[in-house]
Amino acid sequence: MAKLIKEEPDKGRLHIDSPLMGESLVSKKLLERTEAAEYFRMHPDINVIKIGGQSIMDRGRTALLPILDVLIKAKDNHKILLMTGGGTRARHVYNIGVDLGMPTGVLSKLGDKVSWQNAEMLSVLLAKHGGVKIGHGDNLEQLTMFCRLGYIPITYGIPPYGFFEHPAEFGSIPPHRTDCGAFLLAENIGARSLIFLKDEKGLFDKDPKKINESERGTLEFFKRISARELMALDLDDLIVERPVLSLLQRSKCLKELQIIDALRHPEYILDALEGKHVGTIIYKD
Repeated sequence: MAKLIKEEPDKGRLHIDSPLMGESLVSKKLLERTEAAEYFRMHPDINVIKIGGQSIMDRGRTALLPILDVLIKAKDNHKILLMTGGGTRARHVYNIGVDLGMPTGVLSKLGDKVSWQNAEMLSVLLAKHGGVKIGHGDNLEQLTMFCRLGYIPITYGIPPYGFFEHPAEFGSIPPHRTDCGAFLLAENIGARSLIFLKDEKGLFDKDPKKINESERGTLEFFKRISARELMALDLDDLIVERPVLSLLQRSKCLKELQIIDALRHPEYILDALEGKHVGTIIYKD
């Protein structure tokens, strides 16, 4: 803990004596000493719900409206923050950018506009029910107040890395997209839960959309699995962005995330909010 000391009493200047003073902030031993016994959680009652762009938003009213009906009912008993994915339109702009040789940071800036558009559409659809769109840096401290007043806060999922996006391990597509953004925000506000609304039952060892109907019986479904185990499997494809697994391993507040099929079963949203196990749970071990 820092304290004020006078090193030059004749000049009356105060100096701060801090354990981090003069440190490089790179030493592993030093960083380990900064671990807190318990981390402050700004919004421990908020449930972050990320609505898939391609899996839900792009399917239009038949997919989205039944989900919104459930969320409108849920807000009376649960504090909710909605976050939106990018979907097909983001993939389209990525494809154009890749063809033009755009670097990863530029692709990140291009993709965030689509997630923003989806958040705008959600806020319009939910306006009469209290839907209000907020920015990444605006009003996050007031989320609990919004919910207590009957609002449904909505923001876009893409994290604000932009030109500061990390280089991709493979290719040039930004590695931290809307799944990562939802995780990072949920973790840093100390959210109660993180729920991903998708169009599949949960996590399989292969993408069900990319195999023949005759092969579906060979799929392995993961009802509950640790991030460490899932990383060790090194599957070719995942239902969430791969960096989410590494982030979960280092999380301070979030202990798990849940993936549910909200397309076919919008009612699963209420089950997940009530702590029931539906879909797939990926947990920190």
